[in-house]
Amino acid sequence: MKFQNSAILSLGSNLGNRLQNLQQCIDYVNTNVATVIKTSGVYETPAWGFEGEAFYNCAILIHTTKTAQELLTGLQQAEQNGGRVRSANGEYVSRTIDIDIIAFNDDVISQLDLNIPHLLMRDRKFVLLPLKDVAPEWTHPILNLDITQLIAGTDDASPCTLVHGLTQPLAVFNPKQFKYIAIEGNIGAGKTSLAAKISEDFNARLVPERFADNPFLPKFYKDQARYAFSLEMSFLADRYQQLTDDLAQFDLFSDFVVADYHIFKSLIFSKITLSDDEYQLYRRLFDIMYKDLPKPGLYIYLYQSTERLLQNIKKRGRSYEQDIEASYLDNINRGYLDFIKSVTGLNVLIVDITNRDFVNNQEDYLWLLNEINAKSKA
Repeated sequence: MKFQNSAILSLGSNLGNRLQNLQQCIDYVNTNVATVIKTSGVYETPAWGFEGEAFYNCAILIHTTKTAQELLTGLQQAEQNGGRVRSANGEYVSRTIDIDIIAFNDDVISQLDLNIPHLLMRDRKFVLLPLKDVAPEWTHPILNLDITQLIAGTDDASPCTLVHGLTQPLAVFNPKQFKYIAIEGNIGAGKTSLAAKISEDFNARLVPERFADNPFLPKFYKDQARYAFSLEMSFLADRYQQLTDDLAQFDLFSDFVVADYHIFKSLIFSKITLSDDEYQLYRRLFDIMYKDLPKPGLYIYLYQSTERLLQNIKKRGRSYEQDIEASYLDNINRGYLDFIKSVTGLNVLIVDITNRDFVNNQEDYLWLLNEINAKSKA
């Protein structure tokens, strides 16, 4: 299941420095609205529907957690930022920047201010050719025609000439160099969300922890002393089996893998929940399993304050988590930080995201990618 929505946008400019207008708009969208995954080439074409200077047009593929309507609002702000002035009567006029949502997933949307797929796209070569650059296998969800067929069948005979390339915003980030990234954090820290975003944005193999159906988890939250050992052994077996199975499918020399957990979390949680004699037995079993597992190239720990964690837990609404106490979360945080101080041979990045929201705030997400980038350079 996809964590983010995919959308294709068409951008155009015929006033001022057209190429600069496009690039600045792309940068604004990437910084403030959504992650720009891919940009097309720039095509020059005559003004469509009115007399004016020739346009530069391009397309961009984006990922976003926003709805289509929320995305439209963000893009209208991007147009304003780029100096877009709309005519009072709605007629076509020259403009510094114009942004249209051409596609949003495979959705069909018909609203007063938003129609997806764009109603006139099949009649506009300056939309179709850039779209093929960013999504060569895209298929129209209503016409059931792929982009190659749409181009071949268009009645638009106007010239549309490739004239420039564009900077790819994500090119400045290179998390792939780590090959295998494990993302960790306390309950409610957002590790699964970050792993999903990075895997989708950078075409990585995602290894999510599978524990939602663990039968001991709800019991543990009601009676920790009784079910702690059963829960921790169950998690350890599941994590070991999953990592063994999933990582065996990948070539860690050529594939890029992102996991939303690391096997060491088993030690951290068990140290908190188990009695001393139970933990000693558990540790012996853990050490036997751990030596055979691949080690991540980067271990990211997402730190959040306990207050913020409790807010996140309440917001996501899992019934069996609602009675988690602050002291339990404090102990987990302390356990992680103690582990990080003592562990050797692991490339660790601690990121304090207490006042960040990398899911809904694009600037925070880019800040986090910059933190990862800085670690790679270090």
